[in-house]
Amino acid sequence: MRSKRIPVDPNTPLNWRVFKQLWPFLVEFKQRVFLAFLCLIAAKVASVGLPFVLKHTVDNLNLNTTAEKILVVPVALIIAYGALRLANVLLGEIRDTLFGRVTERAMRRVGLKVFEHLHKLDLDFHLNRQTGGLSRDIERGTSGISFLMRFMVFNIGPTLIEILMVVGLLFYNYGLSFAAIILSAVIIYVSFSVKATDWRTKYVREVNLADSNTNSRAIDSLLNYETVKYFNNEHYEANRYDSDLAGWESARRKNRLSLFALNAGQALIIATAMTSMMGLAAYGVAQGNMTIGDFVLINAFTMQIFMPLNFLGFVYREIRGSLANIENLFGLLGKAPKIADQKNAADLKVTKGEIEFKNVGFHYRQDRPILSGLSFNIASGEKVAVVGESGAGKSTIVKLLFRFYDSVQGEICIDGQNVQHVSQHSLRKAIGIVPQDTVLFNDSIFENVRYGNPEASDNEVNQAIDLAHLRNFINSLPDGTDTQVGERGLKLSGGEKQRVAIARTILKRPPILVFDEATSSLDSQSEKAILDALAEISQGHTSLVIAHRLSTIVDADRIVVMDGGRVIEQGSHDQLIAKNGAYTSLWNTQQNKHNPEDSNKQLDVTEHGTR
Repeated sequence: MRSKRIPVDPNTPLNWRVFKQLWPFLVEFKQRVFLAFLCLIAAKVASVGLPFVLKHTVDNLNLNTTAEKILVVPVALIIAYGALRLANVLLGEIRDTLFGRVTERAMRRVGLKVFEHLHKLDLDFHLNRQTGGLSRDIERGTSGISFLMRFMVFNIGPTLIEILMVVGLLFYNYGLSFAAIILSAVIIYVSFSVKATDWRTKYVREVNLADSNTNSRAIDSLLNYETVKYFNNEHYEANRYDSDLAGWESARRKNRLSLFALNAGQALIIATAMTSMMGLAAYGVAQGNMTIGDFVLINAFTMQIFMPLNFLGFVYREIRGSLANIENLFGLLGKAPKIADQKNAADLKVTKGEIEFKNVGFHYRQDRPILSGLSFNIASGEKVAVVGESGAGKSTIVKLLFRFYDSVQGEICIDGQNVQHVSQHSLRKAIGIVPQDTVLFNDSIFENVRYGNPEASDNEVNQAIDLAHLRNFINSLPDGTDTQVGERGLKLSGGEKQRVAIARTILKRPPILVFDEATSSLDSQSEKAILDALAEISQGHTSLVIAHRLSTIVDADRIVVMDGGRVIEQGSHDQLIAKNGAYTSLWNTQQNKHNPEDSNKQLDVTEHGTR
């Protein structure tokens, strides 16, 4: 059963502290931010001046005066009106252009920070993650940061400033009644928007969760395309996907209906306020207390203040949604890796390459021990193979050596240095691995080999390809080394992928080599060639070999036999065969499997002898 993402509690308060976390990204370009604020202030002054120019234009056109005055004054005012409107737009564009660099750099910085942090998290996190949902969380989070920074800094604050300026001007020029209507409408509108938006945030979160689950389901199914085909489960996968889509559809419907309720309430408040303002202004004109120009000014101010106010409601809703999206992003940054370097951890100094496991104990769960009192050593330049039945803990040894997990008991040392006391970077730099299951990047064969050492020259990459016996295979391909391997290397066979992995390790040339079932996917002829190559590159290197096929490690300097997380036998192949113990039993079992005819002949002889 595939794990589902843990639902977000809709009642969980949003983390407003993200503003504090975003502040350093704002101050990186202090001069740009300062200039953008200057443009903002100038644009607001021009915006507030527009209704006054409009008022005087209308009043001058309405006066009975000389023809010269009728032409000159209104034309000048109209030109001033156009200039102010142009200045308002241009200053806004300049502001957005200046601040755009700040926003884009913040998205880049946060995106990189999350990417680096994900690579610092432990293997356990990545084994339990859902790639599709994780990618959507990152995508929505970075987009949310862009929206939050732009509109919180340059829309909500400036809109509130403009509202206060308009209320003050109306009070000063036309008395308390007009100012009171506008101020009351703003307070009611903002209060309603905040409460209604808080109420519907749970629906935004439900949509995001359903969207992530749907995306995870699709990616998970496509990544396992071959498995789906093997078991003829296309219809089953489609039903599961449609079930998730049904949940997404339901969440979207609730979200849409809640948005309708919010927009309807806001429209009612705006319509009531504008009707009241226009009615009061019309009454003033009828009583002779106000001019037509005043009526036009109040109408312009009312529309001008409610347009950004209406936009303020949209921005607040989007900010709430953005904060909900950013929560997951910063939640990822808040996850502490279980495996972390000690403070001021020193780099690993490999002089001889000696490895020692001292009474090592480990478990993934406390009720199921994997290793118990494991002790063995690998001398400098020695090739040691670890064998045992499935579940004996062989692969766990590799994970502990690479410090994907930390042992719960004992210690693992390289040249006398506890691996938990050195930096993870220096530890893994000193170890090269050829894993059993090789995963390649969706790139060319050449670049996948170069991944072992990104700084390597083309000649060095080609040498590694030759040593790994990849050349004949590559020459048989139409595109040669430029052949694309497909996602996770699916275009190559298991043996071909393992030879790429071997070439990678050859290119890295670390002092310690680990082979985890390195030839398990190879045919007999390729296996012999690869074993010869591994023997060649292993000379002078400390080598740890995890093996299931015992015929591949008969030349090992020492073989460690494990059972139940413990070492039960050690020695060379000949010594262990002579003991006639667990290793001999494993050897005989595999020999009988690989040579069924010999086994049958032996059975025939036995039966013939008993007749």
